[in-house]
Amino acid sequence: MIINGSMQGVGGLEFATFRLKEGVTEQDLLVLSQRVEAEFLAKQSELIVHSLLRGADGVYADLVMAPSQSLAEAYCQQWLHDEVAGEYLTLLEMDSVNMSFWTRIG
Repeated sequence: MIINGSMQGVGGLEFATFRLKEGVTEQDLLVLSQRVEAEFLAKQSELIVHSLLRGADGVYADLVMAPSQSLAEAYCQQWLHDEVAGEYLTLLEMDSVNMSFWTRIG
């Protein structure tokens, strides 16, 4: 998990739910998530929060909080061009991915 600065600075977020591909373990996901944070997300100077969550029935969620929704969206686009982030994405059952973006209104 990454936490930088104050939650008061959060203006937007990305929330994505997904399932793992068959044969991929939660430990596989955790290892790559830690690499993504260390090698990619830690370089995003305005990133406020990144967290990986587990829900019921094998559903996971990835949460990114940023100063604005547009910045959260930009971070997500950058995943497609980063080698380690791309590795992380190969663990996901792509048909299960549900990604949404949010703006704080109050």
